[in-house]
Amino acid sequence: VAVLLSGLLAWNLFSVSLTSGARSVIDNSNLVKKVAFPHEVLPLSAIGVALVDFVLQTAVFLVFILVSGYGFRWPEIALYPLAFATLLVFTVAITLWLSALNVRYRDVQHLLTLALLVWFWLTPIVYAGALVYGVLTERGEWLWNLYLANPLAPIVFGFQRAIYGVVSSGGQAILPPVSLGWLAGVLMRGRGFGILGNIVVGIVGAFLASWLLPMVGIAKSPVSGLENLSFRPWQASHSLRALACSSASRVWL
Repeated sequence: VAVLLSGLLAWNLFSVSLTSGARSVIDNSNLVKKVAFPHEVLPLSAIGVALVDFVLQTAVFLVFILVSGYGFRWPEIALYPLAFATLLVFTVAITLWLSALNVRYRDVQHLLTLALLVWFWLTPIVYAGALVYGVLTERGEWLWNLYLANPLAPIVFGFQRAIYGVVSSGGQAILPPVSLGWLAGVLMRGRGFGILGNIVVGIVGAFLASWLLPMVGIAKSPVSGLENLSFRPWQASHSLRALACSSASRVWL
């Protein structure tokens, strides 16, 4: 139960932020037309709402862990803030430029629903990570490395290891048999992602959206009433870099 719920904590924050953040500019088109403000605030506010739910869910879950007598293990619990920082930076990065894409291409929000459904089953939440590790490493180490290219996989492993504390129970493997140092390294550097890679994803994603969507500003928006919309992803990248660097500095310190 602890493994399942700890994985769901991370997934709920990610999926709710993306779903609400992607349509945040469209849903607030009247506000955008009437008030001059940095429009990247809209997707960031959607993430803020999801963070409130995340904190409440985490508090209830931690109380349940303590009341059940299971407790926490040190130093495994130290992985929790690292996994959370990585998740937050990645969520901000993806949400910012999905919200820009959705202004120009309205089908993004519908495709996102399907993508999240597939992504959920590619992430080790409802099945044991140890099972995936065993099956993939038997067929080649490269398959395991490819699986870790899913940026949410090491994040969920981090949440599960921090809260569950052990890799096996009753002789049955639950989590991948990797060291804490290895998992922390993957969260920091990643196999192409990690917290540092996610910073790059956010910056590149914001600039990529601004390059692909020079009209997001937008004189020819297919959305009625968004003629005066001025949501510029390159402006969002400044806020992203500030948040990402702040999160990274806290992790390093």
